[in-house]
Amino acid sequence: MDAILLDGVSKAFAGHPALHNISVALPAGGIIGLVGPDGAGKSTLLRLLAGLLAADQGVVRVLGLDPVGDGDALRLRLGYMPQQFGLYEDLSVLENLTLYADLRNVLEPERSALFARLLDFTDLARFTARPAGKLSGGMKQKLGLACALLGHPEVLLLDEPGVGVDPISRRALWKMVRELAAGGMTVLWSTAYLDEAELCDHVLLMAEGEVRASAPPQALMASMAERCWLIEAAGMDGRARRALLRRALSHPAVMDGALAGEKVRLLLNPLHQAPPLADWQLPPDAAKPAQARLEDAFIDLLGGGPGGESSLASQLQEARLPAEVFPDAVIEARQLTRRFGSFVATDNVSFTVRRGEIFGLLGPNGAGKSTTFKMECGLLQPSSGQALVTGIDLAHSPSAARQRLGYMAQKFSLYRQLTVMQNLSFFAGVYGLFGRRQKARIAAMVEAFALAPWLSQQADSLPLGLRQRLSLACALLHEPPLLFLDEPTSGVDPVTRREFWNHIHALADHGVTVVVTTHFMDEAEYCDRIALILRGRLLALGTPDQLKARAAEGVELPTMEEAFIRLVEQASEEIA
Repeated sequence: MDAILLDGVSKAFAGHPALHNISVALPAGGIIGLVGPDGAGKSTLLRLLAGLLAADQGVVRVLGLDPVGDGDALRLRLGYMPQQFGLYEDLSVLENLTLYADLRNVLEPERSALFARLLDFTDLARFTARPAGKLSGGMKQKLGLACALLGHPEVLLLDEPGVGVDPISRRALWKMVRELAAGGMTVLWSTAYLDEAELCDHVLLMAEGEVRASAPPQALMASMAERCWLIEAAGMDGRARRALLRRALSHPAVMDGALAGEKVRLLLNPLHQAPPLADWQLPPDAAKPAQARLEDAFIDLLGGGPGGESSLASQLQEARLPAEVFPDAVIEARQLTRRFGSFVATDNVSFTVRRGEIFGLLGPNGAGKSTTFKMECGLLQPSSGQALVTGIDLAHSPSAARQRLGYMAQKFSLYRQLTVMQNLSFFAGVYGLFGRRQKARIAAMVEAFALAPWLSQQADSLPLGLRQRLSLACALLHEPPLLFLDEPTSGVDPVTRREFWNHIHALADHGVTVVVTTHFMDEAEYCDRIALILRGRLLALGTPDQLKARAAEGVELPTMEEAFIRLVEQASEEIA
């Protein structure tokens, strides 16, 4: 018997189809990756399987049972962890487990033994008294997984459990789920991280409410062989590499591309076997084959990436900065330290960011990068040291400095009950734009980000990719020369991520200085320089390739994710 069976399943909301005629049978055991762009129907499919929604037509079966009609019988055999998992942040780890055990009718004496096993499995035994709201992102996901596992489920549904989690925590989460699958559990894992999906036993690639491909990831990657290339761009500065990428993406031979440190990675169209280097005035030895990724198959399935041009570029003017600001010190951290009681979140961190530079702040959950980030954009006062923006000390003149920066928060960037237009108007007022100037800037952002069809919709009803687009538009209304982005693409699909970075590249090319935090390691490759924070201290500072070289154990450079994990683990061992 198949663990999951869908036969001709369709679902619509207010006349808009979310799923269309899906038929798929998934055997018991193993990890199935559910991959697709925003609005592909991934979460809707998981909710149908969990019995939270009923299909408009077709047959849905989980372990041979109807999730709606046989919900009581299925409930203890099925685990479900939604994207916004319902942890009670004021309750402790143990109190959350107890609550979910009550809901799933897990009683003593089984309860105590199961709690002990799950706490050991998730490495949360040391934190049972800690409120869930005080846990790091990775620890919250582990607690959510533990709650979903109460009752010994045979099928586990996970809706993007890796979003907002650093690579080390994501790897630990993955290891736990792999152990569960090895024990016979069937896991359906929805993810926006294509490198994560490569580890699955089988993947379903979805687009526009349909399953476009169903196969092992290795088979899909094999179909991309000989179409993936790396173009050497060493010696070029960030602006020159970005220009090379744009030229390549405008060529008919190229389907998709992205920066990879000091190289440019390209996916060619099926009819082209080698990059047309002569067209880009590059030497014949500038290209070498690259290993195919699942992301390449995903982009190919969608008919190509978004290209390299930014719709925002035509609206941009060269960023204006005071004459006394030097190019190598637009943003500066001088021995920044922040204490919360006896806990030191940021410890003596120093760095400078140049004009027009894309500067990445990386670190594990709880490492102190967000604290450093918030001090540099004036949201937190340092306990000691200085945070300077265009030469202004944020501790002494915060309002003057804030007028020169735009800020996009990871979570709270929009008022979700307001419409798109109301959000734009509100933030324009916050930034001191009124009358004709306000109308002109709002019109410019609506055009640049193609927001016109959604102006009367509440922000809460927008897909994630559109919410992120609106958040960036709000942050750019006052044309700031400095931009702070806190995990701006967390949870969005690769195509939307590409579009977002096209905008960031265009801003940097017009002199805007960008500071960005991210847990997506491929995005770290797009930065000009990176600061890696661990336990509140600056662990490493340099270009992506410099950090990879520092972590290299052999001749081959590791991936950015491998470099991140190696550097953090090496430093943790030294500290221990």
